[in-house]
Amino acid sequence: MPVARINGITLGYDDYGSGDPVVLVTGTGAPGRIWRTHQVPALKAAGHRVVTVDNRGVPPSDLCPGGFTLDDMAADVAGLIEHLELGPCRVVGFSLGAIIVQELLLARPGLVRQAVLMACCGRTDAFVAAMTAAEIELCDSGTVLPPRFGAYLQAVSNLSPRTLSDEEQIRDWLDVFEMSAVDRAGVRGQLSLQVIPNRLPAYRDIDCPCLVIGFADDLIIRPRLTREVAEAIPGARHLEIPGCGHYGYLERPREVNAAIIEFFGRG
Repeated sequence: MPVARINGITLGYDDYGSGDPVVLVTGTGAPGRIWRTHQVPALKAAGHRVVTVDNRGVPPSDLCPGGFTLDDMAADVAGLIEHLELGPCRVVGFSLGAIIVQELLLARPGLVRQAVLMACCGRTDAFVAAMTAAEIELCDSGTVLPPRFGAYLQAVSNLSPRTLSDEEQIRDWLDVFEMSAVDRAGVRGQLSLQVIPNRLPAYRDIDCPCLVIGFADDLIIRPRLTREVAEAIPGARHLEIPGCGHYGYLERPREVNAAIIEFFGRG
């Protein structure tokens, strides 16, 4: 995996294919390789060069134990785009990654041609605040969850009832979650960034073409929060995909990829 010195830190990334570039920015605690199974092949087949990012806090990128901000993370993505001479390019963000992209659109609008924001929000509601506080308390306690229990929590939090009811699928998901448990201590710095003030008024200044994708069964970023972002960004398109939870881009990749590629075809 290549690394670069970006914004004062070491930032890991992967670079696939050739063509019009797309940068993929993932969510809390997830490595860039999460995109490799579904999104990277589909975007490459559509003629895109795909760059995935390991956000600070996720090795091999620096952990930055002294702390960091959303502005730092947006600057990391901007710096990588400039380092690889990609801009203006297309950018896709998921969950915390979408919030990072939203801030990038405000801070460095000239670097982004089109943006896709998945499972995004423009403010923190009471549930997200409570969830984040609980995750931080667990992290700071030093408690390590047994992998099987952690996998169960991942499943009920991030998957749809449709997937939970499919016995073959859920066994596969539980195996994946158990084998890829996140080191919570390593992403402690990212957790607090899930709590944001109301940024919806600021998003009215975004003039980049945006596709906002919500997932109908998302229990973490409920679809109404995603719709708020679409309503705040002038001219944004909104799509809600049924039958998937917070990990909708992994549960229903065909539908998600088709929507992204169709949107990119318009610009």
